Amino acid sequence: MLFGSLLLSVILILIGITDSMWQLIAMLFCFGSARNLMTLSINTQGVAVQALHSKSIMATFHGIWSLAGFAGAAVGLIMVYFNIAPAWHFLFVSISLTIFSLYFIKDTLYQKPVPQSRRPVFSLPDKYLLKFSLICFACMACENTMYDWSALYFQKEVHAAKTTATAAFVIYLVAMTIGRFVGDKLVTRFGIKTVLKFSGIFILGGLSLAVLLPFVITAQLGFILVGFGVSCVVPMIFSLAGKSKNMSSSSALASISTVGYLGFVLVPPLVGFIAQAASLRVSFGIIALFGGLIVYLVSKINDTNENAEPEIAFD
Repeated sequence: MLFGSLLLSVILILIGITDSMWQLIAMLFCFGSARNLMTLSINTQGVAVQALHSKSIMATFHGIWSLAGFAGAAVGLIMVYFNIAPAWHFLFVSISLTIFSLYFIKDTLYQKPVPQSRRPVFSLPDKYLLKFSLICFACMACENTMYDWSALYFQKEVHAAKTTATAAFVIYLVAMTIGRFVGDKLVTRFGIKTVLKFSGIFILGGLSLAVLLPFVITAQLGFILVGFGVSCVVPMIFSLAGKSKNMSSSSALASISTVGYLGFVLVPPLVGFIAQAASLRVSFGIIALFGGLIVYLVSKINDTNENAEPEIAFD
């Protein structure tokens, strides 16, 4: 966690002082790698901390991540308002995050490395994790589609003004953030499987509503449902993945994240290709099916597996 956090901060500074396209590409590649190193290790820590609690807390961790996104946007807005160069902006952020990392690392949970037999550098999810990986893939495909295309959908298909389209995207982000902060209470009361099932239903219903009734109010309501739907899927899948008997928590999360990020990276460009051939409504209608896929895959999760370790399943 510490190495990933510090490396991320250093690379952010270098991004701010690049002066060519190839330097920027190289630094962004390194930035993404450092970000994943930090994210995987922090999520592994989160799974270990979660095991110490009788109630669900994993979704709240991701809710704080969502708040950080709003905080980053706010800092960026301030920097733009005062016309501060990106190099100084990134330097300020990097120094701040370095201080936070060095200060809080002492309060993290120590996890002794688990000896493992020699494994390949990359391994696909085992049979137990495969369903979780596909659920993560479907959710992240929907999530990044909303990031990349939701505002444009409002402009092209709902025929809304640019400010309304931006507001719709913000509403989606707010719904996702709220969903993560209330998700733990829902998981504690109803169980992970039930929350995942309704998450898929919300994604399917929300996108279908936006596609079938492309008006401002109905589309915004649909985006709110999608925000609630995607909010808790990944943190809950990470919680379940921590119970794998064949992999350590870090290996299980890395394996699932690899499949999940394929959905994050590959699906949104396909939305563009389909939109060019048909329309964004058709694209969003196809993406809505990922919500149905989540519902189907969740129904295939073995209840005995989910409840095998109550401190994670919360049933």
